[in-house]
Amino acid sequence: MLENIKKYQERLKKSFKIEYKRYIYDTIDFNDKMIALFGSRGVGKTTTLFQHLKELESNNKNALYISLDYPFLSGADLIDIVEEFVDSGGEYLLLDEVHRYEEFASYLKTIYDLFDIKVIFTSSSATSILNAKSDLSRRVTLYNLAGFSFREYLKFKHRLTLQSFEIEDIFSNHREIANNLPLQEINILKEFKEYIEVGYYPFYFDKQTSYYQNLLNTINLTIDVDLTSLGLVEQKYTYKLKKLLEVICESKPFEVNYSKIATLAEISRVKLYDYLSYLANGQMLLLVDENIDGLKKVQKAAKIYLNNTNLLFAYCSSCEIGTVRETFFANQVSHKYKLHISKQGDFVVEKKYIVEVGGKNKSFAQIKDIANSFVVSDDTEVGNGNKIPLWLFGFLY
Repeated sequence: MLENIKKYQERLKKSFKIEYKRYIYDTIDFNDKMIALFGSRGVGKTTTLFQHLKELESNNKNALYISLDYPFLSGADLIDIVEEFVDSGGEYLLLDEVHRYEEFASYLKTIYDLFDIKVIFTSSSATSILNAKSDLSRRVTLYNLAGFSFREYLKFKHRLTLQSFEIEDIFSNHREIANNLPLQEINILKEFKEYIEVGYYPFYFDKQTSYYQNLLNTINLTIDVDLTSLGLVEQKYTYKLKKLLEVICESKPFEVNYSKIATLAEISRVKLYDYLSYLANGQMLLLVDENIDGLKKVQKAAKIYLNNTNLLFAYCSSCEIGTVRETFFANQVSHKYKLHISKQGDFVVEKKYIVEVGGKNKSFAQIKDIANSFVVSDDTEVGNGNKIPLWLFGFLY
C-alpha cells in the first residue's frame, strides 16, 4: 500500500507547478507536531500542502502526501500505513481531505500519541476537530485559510509586491496608504469590481469561462460531500441547506427574520439554527452577532450574509449593491478581527471603530458626533478624513 501511495505522489508532483504561495504559508509554524489547515473548497489547501512537500524534499526530509479520498484506500487502515511509513524512516505526514476518512479524529489522536512524526492535514471545517470526542483539539494547531483577499488578487494577477496592513493603520493612515501603494498603472475601481464578482477563489484564473458553474459545483460538493461525511446532515436533507441558501439570497441582511426564513426554507426553527451553523462552518455563510456581552447575548446572528461576494453573484438571481458592499467588508475584516453589528452604524470593529458602509456620497448623518466613527465608501479611490475607500479593507491579509 505504501508503495502505491508513493507512486501516486510522484505522479501528482509532476503535474504540480503552482509557485505562488498564499498569505498563510509564512504564518504557519511547521515545527508544531500536528497542524490543521481548514477552509472552504477551492481556496488552496491542497496547493499549500504540495508546496510544503516540495520544500521538505528539497531539504532531504522524508515526507509522504496522502489524499484520504483515494479510491484505493477504501478498507485500508491508516494506522498501518503510518506505521509502515515511520518504520521506513518517515518524518512528515501530509494528509489531505481528512474529513473523508471515517472517525478521522480518533485516528489522528492515535498517530499523535504513538508516532514520532510531524503531521499537517487539511479539512473543510474546524467543527469536527474542535468538537471531537477524541479530544484532538488539545493536540492540534489550527489555521484557517480564506479565499483571496483583494490584495492577493492584485498581487497574483499583476505580479505586484503588495504588503498587508493592520486595521488600526487603515483607520489612522488610510490616505497615506492608498497614495503610496504601487498601483499607478492600475484602475483600482475597475479591478475591485472584477474582484467582487470573480476574484475570491484562486481557481478563477484556471477556469475563467466556467467560473460560476465551478463555484456552484463547489457549493454542492461542500453540502453533499463535506457536511455529510462529517456527519452533520443526512444526505436526504441536503436539499434543505441549498434551499436555505436561496432564501438567504432573497433576504436583506438587515431584515433577518428567523421565523420567515424557516418557513420559506421549509425547516423547523430548531433545525434552522443548526443548518446556519453548518453552512457557516463550511464557509458558505457569514454570521455576524450584535455587540452584546454577558447574559443578554442571544445565541443567534443579527445579520446573515453569504460568505463572500463571489457566492452572491454565483448563487443569487440578483445582488443589491448595499448587500454586496457589506458582504465584502464583513468577509475581509472578520477573518482577522472581531466584527459585530452596531446599533449606531453598520458594524463595530474590535469593539472600538464604528463603521457605516455605503456609496461614494454616503454621509456621516447616522454616526455623527460618535468617537472613532468612519464612513467606508465604495467607488472612492482615495479617502479623506474619516471617509475610507471600501477597497482598502481588502489589504488586511
